[in-house]
Amino acid sequence: GKPYLMARVEHIKDKETKGKEAEALVSNMLSLFTRIVELTPGLPKDMANMAKSIQEPGMLADMVASVINTTLDEKQKIIETEDVRKRLKEVTKQATHHLEILELGNKIQTQVKGDMDKGQREYYLRQQLKAIKEELGEKDDAGVEVEEYKTKVKEKNLPPEALKEAERELNRLSRMHPSSAEYTVASTYLDWLTTLPWNESTKDNLDIKKARKVLDEDHYGLEKAKKRIIEFLAVRKLKPESKGPILCFAGPPGTGKTSLGKSIARALGRKFIRISLGGVHDEAEIRGHRRTYVGALPGRIIQGIRTAGANNPIFMLDEIDKVGSDFRGDPSSALLEVLDPEQNFSFSDHYLDVPFDLSKVMFITTANVLHTIPPALRDRMEVLELLGYMEEEKLKIANRHLIPRQLEAHGLKSENIVFSAGAVKKIITGYTREAGLRNLEREIATICRGVATSVAEGITKHVEIKVQNISKYLGPERLYPEVLARTSTPGVATGLAWTQSGGEILFVEATAMKGKRGLILTGQLGDVMKESATAALSFIRSNAKLLDIKEEFFEDNEIHVHVPAGAIPKDGPSAGVTMLTALYSLLKNKPIEKYLAMTGEITLRGMVLPVGGIKEKVLAAHNIGIKTLILPKWNEKDLFEVPKKVQKAIKFHFVDKMIDVLKIAIKNNDL
Repeated sequence: GKPYLMARVEHIKDKETKGKEAEALVSNMLSLFTRIVELTPGLPKDMANMAKSIQEPGMLADMVASVINTTLDEKQKIIETEDVRKRLKEVTKQATHHLEILELGNKIQTQVKGDMDKGQREYYLRQQLKAIKEELGEKDDAGVEVEEYKTKVKEKNLPPEALKEAERELNRLSRMHPSSAEYTVASTYLDWLTTLPWNESTKDNLDIKKARKVLDEDHYGLEKAKKRIIEFLAVRKLKPESKGPILCFAGPPGTGKTSLGKSIARALGRKFIRISLGGVHDEAEIRGHRRTYVGALPGRIIQGIRTAGANNPIFMLDEIDKVGSDFRGDPSSALLEVLDPEQNFSFSDHYLDVPFDLSKVMFITTANVLHTIPPALRDRMEVLELLGYMEEEKLKIANRHLIPRQLEAHGLKSENIVFSAGAVKKIITGYTREAGLRNLEREIATICRGVATSVAEGITKHVEIKVQNISKYLGPERLYPEVLARTSTPGVATGLAWTQSGGEILFVEATAMKGKRGLILTGQLGDVMKESATAALSFIRSNAKLLDIKEEFFEDNEIHVHVPAGAIPKDGPSAGVTMLTALYSLLKNKPIEKYLAMTGEITLRGMVLPVGGIKEKVLAAHNIGIKTLILPKWNEKDLFEVPKKVQKAIKFHFVDKMIDVLKIAIKNNDL
């Protein structure tokens, strides 16, 4: 019932502790306690001095234990420890642990404070800079940039969708810090939006006579392509808002497809942009990357338009037949939208993400072959085939364009070098065999280098290139008229082939020998060509009586058909008539008419079927010196596009039966 608690207390005196160990423990504890006082904000700094004035080690241990942050159990353990040395050790252990925690906390606080101080310092400095600029009547850089973009957007007269996107980006930009990565992305996007020619167009030159003159100055021949450009100009003159055509120049290398695009731009007074699609595998090359990717940019179409600085350039997509596709997408499918007049008025690039009108652009594509272009893409283009050049055309082009260009390239003047007409003709016939002009220009360049060396060394100041001295610069003649040399014996016929680089002639050789192996075929022939040879032999055997050939001959003899050159793979049905004629010539032992070539597919019934590539084949035959051509009757319509000059130079026979081929090819036969 008493109002307070009572306790019996017994004062326990510490035993006197002396010795070096006790002194060391006391000294260590004092230094620990001094450091604890320094790091603990709530403790008076005098406590360290008070501790130093305490003489008894036990009292010192008790005082330190009362200050350090330990649990109740740990403090109880210290009180219960009578041995002063043990108590000093226990307190030292707990004080050390407490100090470690204090030091770690202090380190963290110092770090945070340092970071905060730095941030605050930067903030204060920026605020001061802002205040100074305001006093001077200036604006901060970010604000200036945003204002500049606003002015550009206002002046650009952007379409509604582009304007909406630009304003959205401007709002984001005004809230961003200039040093942030997002700021750079947004400003780059606004740069693209404000530098694209949304409404800027170049004025077309609608003077048709002037345009025709420019086209003729730059290129000799290519009448079909020039005619189409003049037609476009005429329509443009009558209807200014007409859409640009999408043309595809298809033809062998070196026939002037790319350079014709530049010439068209010059004739129309438009900007010219060319991108090569050869080997492009990634759809993003056409459509661009989405802005979420680091380093994203628009596709090559939009990049080209910005480079042109006008929304109606001549845009050349070179090598469209060599576009690839892989796991990154199919670029040819992306081109479907670009090359479709019904869709390209709102072409959407992944980067811009707003429609851009491509309908005013005149797209021109180039290709060596058409069969590698996807049908849907080919359907969108108007194909203009550029044939190879004839010998006379090459002669004129060399004199008008190639020789002057090479003289300038090699620092020569017209008084240093003169090419005779015979010399140029010799280069064309004796050193090059191509549909285009690249090799011809290389040979002319070789001669120019040789003459430039002589002029530079002071050996001569004037050289006339004639037929007699041409080998001095180009070496011995590389090509010779092999038709006459190779077709003068029975069993050899001249056929016509089509390759990516134009038409070619090929020879079919047949020979017979004793044996029972039947028909042997060599010369890297494909399956279709092998079947043509088998069909030709079957026709001859089944019509042996009609053709006056002894049937027993096939039982004791084997026939070998070879098509040089053996290293080049060959295939296709168009050598059927050539093989049959070669076999008949061999079996009758009668040579085929000189300077005669043929092409056509055969059937077992002796019909002659139409084949492709007639224009290229006829030009190749003309260039090689063929005087007579046997063609399938159904291919007569294909001569429409062959130049009239070539048609006059060659005698054509159109046949639909194999018997007629044999009658024309081999004179004095019994058919």
